[in-house]
Amino acid sequence: MKKLMLLITAFAFLLFSAHAQDAQLTSAVAGLESAKTVKDYQSLAAKFIQAANAQKNNWLPYYYAALCNARVGFLLQDDGERIEPFSNDGETYAKQAQDLLKSSSNKKDQAELYTVLSMVYRTKVFINPMTYGRQYGPASQQYLDKALQLDPGNPRALYLQAWVKYYTPKMWGGDKAQAKTLLAEAMKKLAEQHPADNIQPRWGKTESEELLAKWK
Repeated sequence: MKKLMLLITAFAFLLFSAHAQDAQLTSAVAGLESAKTVKDYQSLAAKFIQAANAQKNNWLPYYYAALCNARVGFLLQDDGERIEPFSNDGETYAKQAQDLLKSSSNKKDQAELYTVLSMVYRTKVFINPMTYGRQYGPASQQYLDKALQLDPGNPRALYLQAWVKYYTPKMWGGDKAQAKTLLAEAMKKLAEQHPADNIQPRWGKTESEELLAKWK
């Protein structure tokens, strides 16, 4: 009887621990919807790494930690000296997520990760466009192209493609009209998207709205 009680207690503890870990990750993902500042994303990145340490076989916490660092890079894109540590951390976490997805055949998950990898390599361009542009600009585009090939309707990939079209000079393929069309498609897809659970990627609305505001 004593052994049975110990087993029941241990099982209950495991269930409670798993629930707490899921709740922590769910809370951090929800926080992305209101994050706006460098400090916000730093705080969330720390929470995602805590979740990753508790769920070492789950690619999503690493993915989100990479996303937070990439978002900091985008916020600091005019301050290259401050970006590098965030860019490096973003690459590290994205690669960890990639390692966990190696055996997965889920194209949508792969597309989500490639989108964030594209953002991470874009932040490396921000550090010093003259020095790193030729190396990391093409790498960023290659990951974005992969994402769109795997999941053409991914709203986050569409947003990033629009961002690239908006900020790229016209002589190098930029097209603000096309960027606006892509953003409209991204917003439509976001409105239609209903993730299977609360930790699946669903970000992109705020970023798309911020870019759309450039036309107002």
